[in-house]
Amino acid sequence: MNPQFQFDLQATHNHARAGIFHTPHGDIQTPIFAPVGTQATVKAVTPAQLQELGANLVLANTYHLYLRPGDGRIANLGGLHTFMHWPRPILTDSGGFQVFSLADNRKIDEHGVTFKSHIDGSFHRLTPESSVAIQENLGADIIMAFDECAPPYDRSYNERAMARTHAWAERCVKAQQRADQALFGIVQGGIFPDLRQQSAEFIASLGLPGNAIGGLSVGETKDEMHAMLEVVNAVLPKDKPRYLMGVGAPEDLVNGVLRGVDIFDCVLPTRLARHHAAITLNGRINLANAIHQEDARPIMDACTCYTCQHFSRAYLRHLIIAKEMLAATLLTIHNLHTLLQLMKDLRQSIMDGTVDSFADQFFARQE
Repeated sequence: MNPQFQFDLQATHNHARAGIFHTPHGDIQTPIFAPVGTQATVKAVTPAQLQELGANLVLANTYHLYLRPGDGRIANLGGLHTFMHWPRPILTDSGGFQVFSLADNRKIDEHGVTFKSHIDGSFHRLTPESSVAIQENLGADIIMAFDECAPPYDRSYNERAMARTHAWAERCVKAQQRADQALFGIVQGGIFPDLRQQSAEFIASLGLPGNAIGGLSVGETKDEMHAMLEVVNAVLPKDKPRYLMGVGAPEDLVNGVLRGVDIFDCVLPTRLARHHAAITLNGRINLANAIHQEDARPIMDACTCYTCQHFSRAYLRHLIIAKEMLAATLLTIHNLHTLLQLMKDLRQSIMDGTVDSFADQFFARQE
């Protein structure tokens, strides 16, 4: 075990866990939500604003950065941390999900994937080895094994994709050169409990510093997602962090934490902000609606974010209607604050042994 990536559990309550994951760019207190910076930027906010919000881990996208500006160029410019001026931990995905979402523009074989760039139509090839090499050039603290994300209900496809994911994970382990990056394997298997258990056992057997859960929140029901989390987290080792990929609605964060997840990421808070929606613990508010045009209240009365401390719903609606860029920034600040604060509160409730009552109160507000 690499001591740079030690995971220390500080408290547990039933399946919920509070821990610290040590990385070369700082400690990650879990459970944690990571804002997504697809193109080496979290949309509409600066790195300084992210730090003020208390974000401690951000995600960048291997597929997009490989195509533009190029991982070699980023390496020559000092790596992602220097390039995007972010001093705290970074996680990169493998590029697999983006490639597989191209559907009509890619061809999968046992060795890797050939795909057509969404930017200029040029053809490219990604393999487990090249995915690891790209992520090593980018220099993130946490990197992902190359995997195949299958449609959740197609059992035969999931069996094939899971076998490929396992073979590719072994190749990623062999390909890794840098000791200062934590490679996570990814559990697949759709909504099929036996496949999920089989995948979790295999990925756990690789002995990696952490483990990710992929192929959820891709069309299955919430109940199915929860059931798969329970299957997987009963198998994955307790002394390694667990990362649920691409999940970020407030209720999903709470449900994930209750089922043993430590790390989450999602584009939801930034995407909703650009579509004029504010996240609250009682649901979403569309600030473009005319009902807000004379509303002097903040988005949330008790919210301590910069936006709610200084601006009214009426002002935010004005910015939206006037198509001012500041609207996206202020709503992004609020949405990220809401999720980051929720994770801090969840963490504290685990430390205090009160996470069940915290969750009960949270879900009561959702009804």
